[in-house]
Amino acid sequence: MAAETYNPWTIVNLVFTHLAEQGLHPALGGDGHPGEPAAALLRALGITPTVEGDARVQAGIHDELAELRARMLGSGETP
Repeated sequence: MAAETYNPWTIVNLVFTHLAEQGLHPALGGDGHPGEPAAALLRALGITPTVEGDARVQAGIHDELAELRARMLGSGETP
């Protein structure tokens, strides 16, 4: 049986909606990117967050690919 997958932000939204209904005022990532606090919340619930859902990883990949293109292909300018 394949493992079930969830959009991590759906789970975070569900938790936050529940907390707000209880009269609490949850905040996530007030000091910066909410990715790591969200991942910690998921781990606390027994859910393993995946790399695919982390925008920071995607940005790092794009930066690395741009750097590799520049290094391998040059700046794209003709001499």
